[in-house]
Amino acid sequence: MKRLLLLLSALALWSSESFITEGEYGQMLYENPRGIGCVHCHGKHGEGALIARYKEEGRAVELRAPDIRKVPLRKLKSSLLRRHRVMPTYFLTDKEIRAIFHFLHEEES
Repeated sequence: MKRLLLLLSALALWSSESFITEGEYGQMLYENPRGIGCVHCHGKHGEGALIARYKEEGRAVELRAPDIRKVPLRKLKSSLLRRHRVMPTYFLTDKEIRAIFHFLHEEES
């Protein structure tokens, strides 16, 4: 609840007088957009991460989230708007998706 209040406060500040940058807002969303953050599967900077190791039909399997640092905005948006087998649906706005994209690309430099 406390994180949600901080996120809503940051959104209010960012949308009126910009006390935080678009990248900072994107980082907040990336870390906790709607209860569980992108960071848990895609890594701290979008580099991708190991989600789970398990056995299926006697063989070892690794479930990994992809590296999303170089994904173009249009592809990121389309991916976030469709259902995935593993990834939750977040119902992010265009502004929120652009902020996350900005954060991921700030991390490159």
